Amino acid sequence: MNLILCAVAPIFTIIIYIYFHDKYEKEPVGLLIANFLFGAIVSIIIVTILYIFTGRFIPITDEYSVWQQFIQAFVVVALSEEFSKYVIVKYFAQPKKAFNEPYDGIIYAVMVSMGFACTENIMYVLQGGYETAILRAFTAVPAHATFGVLMGYFMGLAKFSNNRIKLNMAGLFLAVLFHGAYDFFLFIRFIPGISIGAFVSLIIGVILSRKAIRRHQDNSTFKTD
Repeated sequence: MNLILCAVAPIFTIIIYIYFHDKYEKEPVGLLIANFLFGAIVSIIIVTILYIFTGRFIPITDEYSVWQQFIQAFVVVALSEEFSKYVIVKYFAQPKKAFNEPYDGIIYAVMVSMGFACTENIMYVLQGGYETAILRAFTAVPAHATFGVLMGYFMGLAKFSNNRIKLNMAGLFLAVLFHGAYDFFLFIRFIPGISIGAFVSLIIGVILSRKAIRRHQDNSTFKTD
């Protein structure tokens, strides 16, 4: 039980942070929970199917091949995982009437991402113990949040734009780019010192995420002051 609490604590810390940054028009709690559960269950099912598919058609046979690890990071992992989140935001959250300002793209994408991260984190922490819980609380979990913010920023714009397809794709692309870069540097850690690139990409993602949140807050249609 303590391990599970350690696994979910950073998830709900980020959810609270994102929720209270929705300053001007709160989302229905039930809809937020639904998006979280879809991320925790449906996204995991989708990504499992995609892993089976990519494992069959894109075999990774050499863990010391930089090129194969590039494909593993950007296609097998990042594209599969971010697509599994994207489809939920696109087809479940985005059409909802409650999705009524650009910031909502961020909050719903983060809820889906945190649902996914919750299931993933529990599995890793139960296997790796407290050290894994602490490490992932400051790395993988906030990384999933930044991917969600970056995706949601553009999907929030897309809802109210004539260029919906292009903006939705931009959100997916940016999430895959940062997710792939983060994983790639970790996957090629057989190169001495290269894994620092993962933390650099995470820091850049966090900085961009904070700017994205601030920009949607400043441009909120519900802002009165």
